[in-house]
This record gives sequence, C-alpha cells and structure tokens, in this order.
Amino acid sequence: MERVVRTVAGVKIVQLVIDDPEAARCPVCRTVSTSGKDWVLTRPRDLACGGEYAALQWRKRRWRCPIEACPRRSFTEQVAQVPAGIRTTTRLRAALAVAVEDGRDQSEVATAHRVSWPTVQRAVVARGAAELVEPEPTEVLGMDETRFGRPRWLPDGVHEDGRVRWVRTDPWETGFVDITGDQGLLGQVDGRTSAAVLAWLAARPPAFRAAVKVVVIDPHAGYAAAVRAALPQARIAVDHFHLVMLANRAVTAVRQRVTRDLLGRRGRKIDPAWANRRLLLRGRERLSQAALARMWNGCIDHDPSGQILSAWIAKEELRTLCATAAHGGHPSRSVTACMRSTAGAPTRTFRS
Repeated sequence: MERVVRTVAGVKIVQLVIDDPEAARCPVCRTVSTSGKDWVLTRPRDLACGGEYAALQWRKRRWRCPIEACPRRSFTEQVAQVPAGIRTTTRLRAALAVAVEDGRDQSEVATAHRVSWPTVQRAVVARGAAELVEPEPTEVLGMDETRFGRPRWLPDGVHEDGRVRWVRTDPWETGFVDITGDQGLLGQVDGRTSAAVLAWLAARPPAFRAAVKVVVIDPHAGYAAAVRAALPQARIAVDHFHLVMLANRAVTAVRQRVTRDLLGRRGRKIDPAWANRRLLLRGRERLSQAALARMWNGCIDHDPSGQILSAWIAKEELRTLCATAAHGGHPSRSVTACMRSTAGAPTRTFRS
C-alpha cells in the first residue's frame, strides 16, 4: 500500500502497489521477469471495510517475458485475489455468490455491493460451475420445463450476403431432478426440445443412464421421444399434476361442446352449466354439500345427454386413482375408492 487519501467529497481512495516476486511470473511459461516495461493503473472493486467502501487504485507493473520462445511477450502483475483481466476481488465475487445462494435478489445484491447486475450474474455462474459436480445415478428421474421471461430476437451476425440474421431466443428451459433421492436439481438446459434432452442425457456417464428405471415427465411428446431414444429401459410416467390438469381441460371441452350442441351458441351467465363451470373444476372434497347439489342438479336438468356429469365423474375417479397410488395403495383399490368418492353424490331427486 502506498497511501490512503480522502477527497473533498469524502471518498476514501486507497492507492496500492505490489511487492511480490510471484506477481511478476509469466502466466504462460511461469518464468519470473525482472524487466519492466511500463505501468498500468486499474481500479478493482472490493468488499467494504469497516462499513465503508473505498476506491482502490492499483498501480500495476507491466513486465517483459524473458523467454524469447514464449508467445506471451508481456504481461501485467496479478495476484490470487485479483487475477488477470478481472476487475473484482475474489472475496467480493464469493460474497456476491453466497448472497444470491442465500435467497437474496440479484439486483438487490448488486445495489448493496455497488456493482452491476452482470457482475453478480458472472459470480453466480462461476460459483455454480465450481460447486456443481456430476450427479449420482438415480432410479427415478424427473424433468419439467420452466419459462424465464419472454422470447427475444437477437442478431445472429453478418452472413455471406451481407445481411444480418435475427434469431428468436427460447424462453423455456428444461430441468432434471432426482425425485427419490436428496440430490434435488441435477441439471438444466436451454429449450424444451428432444434435442436438448438428448444432449443432456448423452453427456451423462453410461452408469447414470443405466440406473434410471422411471422417468417422470409432463405430457410433452418431445420429452417422451427423447426418453425412448436415450433410455430405452426406463418406463415413462406422467406426474399427477399434469394428469389432473388434462382431466380438467377435458371437462371444460365437454362442457363447451355440449353447450354449443344444445343451445347453438357459447355459454352465458344465465346458463347453469356456465355458472357452475368453476365447481366442475373443483375437487369433490372441496365442495360443500350445497355447492355439490347445485352443480349436480344443474347438470342433470340442463344436460339430457349426461356428458358433462360423466366427464366430471371420470375426472374425480382419476384424482382418486392418483391419490391412492400416491399413498402407496394398490391400484386395484382405486375402484373401491372411486365408488366411495361418488357414493355421497346427490341423485336427481336431491335438492339442497
């Protein structure tokens, strides 16, 4: 350290020089240089000291490499805390990554440490690359997509015809998780295509792929095709959430189709089927006796075909089947459970 000065505005400036022979070692041939070339002034960012941020000014020496065959003719001083080409200290980058890992927002961390958001993002990526290791084999592998923001159009460089091409970014990412173990998130790739899944599975060792017995996905044809190609021995299962979601969509589709067939138009507020549309999507155990009677009798009175009520009962039977399997019950018990779930349903003569 040369000296510490404070400006009229109250900013503390710490001026530094390095007196370490290792700082003069060539990063390529590892030879210590004694031939100075010139001086360079850099301003690396560091953590606060005593609750106060200081402006660092590092007067670095540029050295000539003494080895003529070395491709690096000259280089600047570097230390472990501030490697070459880095404008933040190692401890600051570690603090940024730990703060984000603890659940703090990246923008808030950047503001608190007086750095930019990209600086925080680079610190998080570097920490993740250092800590993430090859996942252990798992018998049940889960994959699902997550959307981040909106798609954007980015330039793809200048091509042979002199024109700039624009490429649409994919806002979706596919995550791979260990469902039965405690590893959590195993990996994440850009996109939700078969190619993205195949690339991630191909990068895993053969022992990992051979250990997978069941793959849990959402109803996505691309995922299913990738699993059949890369993991032919694994069985494909669809998680209960997406099964129930598809069942609710089927109930809505039946209700809309029956309404158009009977009335020749879309549903309105005066139509009982439309007024009870949310009750049809609600679980049986979450309906009060009065709400169940209103929904049930409304379907019987205004749907002579009984298709809406049949679709709702089928949806509830699927939910009961999923609940029975989730609690370790044998699949054969689902029929009895489904009969019990609809046994308390009101008949045509029941009025609340």
